[in-house]
Amino acid sequence: MEEQRWLRQAEKDLESAQDSSKAGHYEWACFQSQQAAEKALKAFLYSKGLRAILTHSTRDLVLDCSKYEKDFSNLLSQGKALDAYYISTRYPNGLVGNEIPARYYSEEDASQCISYAELILRTVKKFMSK
Repeated sequence: MEEQRWLRQAEKDLESAQDSSKAGHYEWACFQSQQAAEKALKAFLYSKGLRAILTHSTRDLVLDCSKYEKDFSNLLSQGKALDAYYISTRYPNGLVGNEIPARYYSEEDASQCISYAELILRTVKKFMSK
């Protein structure tokens, strides 16, 4: 089942985010957290029969999921926050000034992103197990 493939990859991305944070690669931890959340939300939508899910916006995916389960709307601020880490964590020109992602993001940023991704994964798993 397609949704299980996406959920398994989301779990692996979250694990990678935790590993990256422990290694001090905070920009990657933030990006991998965004990826974990995106893939988990897509897993939920796949479980509802959707197939062409093209957006990478976790905010938009939360809104899509909330059409099926209204409790997803409680994750809107987390989805919106994670969207900010999709480009700027990987590309120097995604940041203002002369900083690079490897020096810009902090342990606190990574910790916050990981906690948001964990919450989104827990919510997805709760509703996929129904």
